[in-house]
Amino acid sequence: MPNREVTSKEVASKAAKVLRNPKSSPAAKSAAASALTQRPNRKKK
Repeated sequence: MPNREVTSKEVASKAAKVLRNPKSSPAAKSAAASALTQRPNRKKK
C-alpha cells in the first residue's frame, strides 16, 4: 500500500526554514526533513 500522507504547504515552508537555520538541533532538522519527504514534488512548467 502506498503512503498517502501529504504535508501541507504551510508546514513544508516552516520545515524548510528549520533546515536552513544553522542553530536548529539535529532532532529538529530530522523532523523537518521527514515532513518534506511527504510533500509532493513540484510540477515542471
